[in-house]
Amino acid sequence: MKVPYIKDLKEWRAGFDFHYPVKVRFSETDLFGHMNNTVPFIYFEQARIEYFKHLGFMQDWIDPASDSIPVVANLQCDFLNQAFFDEEIKVYVKADSVGNSSVDIHYFGINENGQPVFCGRGTMVQMAKKTGKGLKWTEEQKELFLAPALK
Repeated sequence: MKVPYIKDLKEWRAGFDFHYPVKVRFSETDLFGHMNNTVPFIYFEQARIEYFKHLGFMQDWIDPASDSIPVVANLQCDFLNQAFFDEEIKVYVKADSVGNSSVDIHYFGINENGQPVFCGRGTMVQMAKKTGKGLKWTEEQKELFLAPALK
């Protein structure tokens, strides 16, 4: 497996400690019976939101009184193996690096046989609702993102 944003696969895989399980639905498969290539992006979103809930960020972002919102700036997926209807996939999520108002999120999907089916990455930016400009992470937020990596 050669993916540009993964320098050392073993080290990269070891950095994940959060996952969200998904099951490939029939409607997510194509004519050939395997998971459609657009579906991992939906799984990324589901897992990312659960990850943010786990960290305690979503509660603030969905509060109508809050000025901050998360926005996806870019997203990519690398397909490693096929996935099929009714397979359960654990979608692992981690913060790979944290900027002033952005975070590079990495994803790794593994099927029930332990076979990697996809991996991905994307930049998410915390923005101010009123201005549309980046809103800096607090030191506490940065620590929450990086805490798993410090183990």
